Amino acid sequence: MDIDPNDLRQSAEEASESKSMLNATVAVTIAIIATFMGLCKVKDDNICQAMQQAQAKAIDQWSYYQASNTQAKDLQGFADQMKLAGLQAIGEAKKFADARALFYEKESKRHLEKKDSIKKEAEGAQKDYDNLNYKDDQFDLSDALLAISISLLAVTSLTQKRWLFWVALVPTVAGVVMGLAGLCGWLIHSDKLAKLLGT
Repeated sequence: MDIDPNDLRQSAEEASESKSMLNATVAVTIAIIATFMGLCKVKDDNICQAMQQAQAKAIDQWSYYQASNTQAKDLQGFADQMKLAGLQAIGEAKKFADARALFYEKESKRHLEKKDSIKKEAEGAQKDYDNLNYKDDQFDLSDALLAISISLLAVTSLTQKRWLFWVALVPTVAGVVMGLAGLCGWLIHSDKLAKLLGT
């Protein structure tokens, strides 16, 4: 049986077209993934900046809360000292000690009342940080999944295994869903995976 050179040439052309088509599909897929990752990266960077601001605000407010608490206790101590001094004093000294005791008590109460609003602000800043961290986790998971898919697509292009392209689409779809969840505010989150990849 003779081998027809035309059949070999046609077979080689078909194989070359198939290889070219797979490479083109892989290239377009990678370009789309990279573009989507870039958009998610911009949003994620903005979220990280907002997280830093929320964390700084929470730290400042908790410090202010502690200072206000300390001031309230110190002022109450001064009021008690003035009351004690007023019990031992007479005349103008007694009036002065009583007036100062009353002043320190009012100031102590003012700091205690202010302390509660400061605590609410600190807790609000912490809540903002936690909400932003939730979105940051979504973008981090998206980034990791899409990086895996790009690696699989590169191997697909090298090995020319079509089935590997379809395997690569699994982390691609999962990564796009997580990225869209971060962009659109969807409540999709993998706590276990985030904890595994987190600190």
